[in-house]
Amino acid sequence: MNFSYFISKKVSKGATGTFSATIHKIAVGSIAIGLAVMIVSFLILKGFQSTVTEKIYSFSAHIQVTKYTLGNSYDEVPISLNNILFQSYGELDQIDHVQEYSHKAGLLKTKEEILGVVFKGVGKSFDLSRFGDNLVEGRFVDFSVDSYSKEVVISRIIADKLQLAIDDDIIVHFFMQPPRPRKLKVVGIYETNLSDYYDDKFILGDIRLVQRLNSWPDSLAGGMEVFVKNTQQVDKAESLLDDLLDFDLFVEKISDKYIQVFEWLFLIDRQVNIFLGIILLVVCVNMVSIILILIMERTRMIGLLKAFGATNRQIRGIFTYNGISLVLKGLIGGNFIGLGICFIQYYLKVIPLNPNDYYMSYVPIGWDWQIILTLNLLTFTVVSLIVMLPGMIIVRVNPIKSIRFD
Repeated sequence: MNFSYFISKKVSKGATGTFSATIHKIAVGSIAIGLAVMIVSFLILKGFQSTVTEKIYSFSAHIQVTKYTLGNSYDEVPISLNNILFQSYGELDQIDHVQEYSHKAGLLKTKEEILGVVFKGVGKSFDLSRFGDNLVEGRFVDFSVDSYSKEVVISRIIADKLQLAIDDDIIVHFFMQPPRPRKLKVVGIYETNLSDYYDDKFILGDIRLVQRLNSWPDSLAGGMEVFVKNTQQVDKAESLLDDLLDFDLFVEKISDKYIQVFEWLFLIDRQVNIFLGIILLVVCVNMVSIILILIMERTRMIGLLKAFGATNRQIRGIFTYNGISLVLKGLIGGNFIGLGICFIQYYLKVIPLNPNDYYMSYVPIGWDWQIILTLNLLTFTVVSLIVMLPGMIIVRVNPIKSIRFD
């Protein structure tokens, strides 16, 4: 059996109820708390990023294709849907789905209130599976009618402002010359909590209503929304569409259109990385202090071992094995605490948030086992390397003085 490992085990077993045992518990506790905080922080960050981006993508897709225009109006210059992207997107490896849309600005009027809104018209190609999580009440628009559907889905914010409920009738006055009113029926309520971008202004309905108002044929729309198969390759998909489509079509990533949101998520990511460095630094300093205390407490033992012929390397190995044992126990405790907190929050949602400030009503958890494994490996590697540094003191210990050390 390895001499250093054997002595390390004996020392650990013999430390029960002593000052060393208390130091061991402090070491394990500091590592466990540090790892738990890192796991919780990164999984919450992952949850924030995935929740916000999925809400944006579910409403606006990953890429939008529109006509080049110098205006800044919600009334788009129409594009033809008779193009290779809309008709044959299944043949493009990076494209998962394409759907048409059109916008029309207007005033939503009830008996007592009036509110400016943007009518977003969508068609049968609308991917409800992606948008479905935002639908909190009622159902989506029924496109089975021959003419155009008079049903709309409004946001929770608009419903509260105008005191509307499912099956209520509303009048929308579309901005035209002259303005054209349309009586529509509320069949669903959605909520993305992205009030600055969607909930405050958008209602969803049938694109054929916009086409009828603009005197467009079915082959024209305000734009196309493109979903990619791999969100990590959005840039490649954008380049593909730039080369594939006509020069008068504008291809824009949603991450560029709503750059302020994605920059905010990037800043959170950077702050969490700084937080990770601070926690690792604190854990490493604690471990150095703890190992130094253990060396001082075992000074007589070091002197005796040197007197009996043990080498500095063997004695360093004793404290290294002891330190790594503490690290492993800390990792087990940290994973238990961190993952336990995350599981409780994921399933019970015990920590709420203000959706007006954070775009969601509870603290989200985004499971990423690769991040968890990386945090464990990083903590083990860094702290284990730090544990070996105090062993350099052992080289300077004089056997005669250490045996007499009190």
